[in-house]
Amino acid sequence: MPRADARRNRDRILEVAAQVVAEQGTAASLRDIARRAGIGLGTLYRHFPHRDDLLEALLRRRFTRLAERADALAATPPERALTEWLYEFTLGAGAYQGLPATLMATLHDPQSPLHAACLTMRQAGGRLLAAAQESGTIRSDVTPVDLFALTNALGWIADQAPTLAERQEHLFRLVMDGLRPPTHQA
Repeated sequence: MPRADARRNRDRILEVAAQVVAEQGTAASLRDIARRAGIGLGTLYRHFPHRDDLLEALLRRRFTRLAERADALAATPPERALTEWLYEFTLGAGAYQGLPATLMATLHDPQSPLHAACLTMRQAGGRLLAAAQESGTIRSDVTPVDLFALTNALGWIADQAPTLAERQEHLFRLVMDGLRPPTHQA
């Protein structure tokens, strides 16, 4: 069990990190986080040895909520469940500047703490995808990685071109249209 001062330091780091990452994005200065938290950089690294450890701690609750939300949506019609879940994921992917690129970078890096945290969420989304595919409402050739990449791309677009953020809902509908099976052969 960590000492009380260590728990306070960790909680303070996370509180300040949430603010700094919201301001500066996922590449926020760890030195700035430590300074604002009133601790030394060594203390920050003792709690979070790598940037991904800190980001995982900041995002864990969101990823867990999305996984739980997928389970709750499983009782609704499959296409609606997938659409609602993906929309929530897409909105969350834009929570921090740089987050879509950070999440994509951890996709095939099992050593990253973010990889493990994302995996449960991606698997939950994959279950919704499989149900929608079984119902025939989503193309059978779409993989969970495809889904993750496409929805992250929407967050990345808003991240890179804030002027397109107002079109995010339209872009989301375009992605959903592309996920549906063609109604006729060309």
